[in-house]
Amino acid sequence: MFNKPKKFVLNLKILKLIFFSPLLISIPLLNNYEAKAGLEFQWDQDSGYRRLRWFQKDGEQRSRNTIFFFLRPSDRRAGILKITMNIPKKFKSNLKDKVSLCQVKIGGFESRTKCIKDIPADVEMNQDTNSLDIYPYNPIPSNKDSYAVVFKVFNPKRAGLYQFHSYGQYSGKNPISSYLGSWTIVID
Repeated sequence: MFNKPKKFVLNLKILKLIFFSPLLISIPLLNNYEAKAGLEFQWDQDSGYRRLRWFQKDGEQRSRNTIFFFLRPSDRRAGILKITMNIPKKFKSNLKDKVSLCQVKIGGFESRTKCIKDIPADVEMNQDTNSLDIYPYNPIPSNKDSYAVVFKVFNPKRAGLYQFHSYGQYSGKNPISSYLGSWTIVID
């Protein structure tokens, strides 16, 4: 008579284990997914701001990263003699000898973003104004090809949004610098 209640209680414990163990195993796995939002927010929404496209391979803090700052055909109206990039003061990364200019193939769903041809250029870092000047040996033409300034750096320690402003000096009668646009990258 005492065996029946023990058997019933044992069967009930086994049933609870079978039903609730998948829930207990799956709960920690639900927290591993991060939401990647494609939202860019600007504090000052004026008509002079122009958003440029960019791509980075890794957005984690302190990780090795390759950042492509694109200059598409719609971003250039004439040949460019000089590109000036204002680096954010909080972007603490060593840029020495890690900046290049190339003709790029912008990737998508089936292909990867990669440099097709390197463009020889002189790169100068101005520590006083925290800007980067890029002088290509030949002007960047205003054709249908896309070009990119490529950073191969370690990401900064601080997470956040970093906004890079760019200015270009066009070839022609009056080679003055004008605003090309801004890139806002995200470090998680």
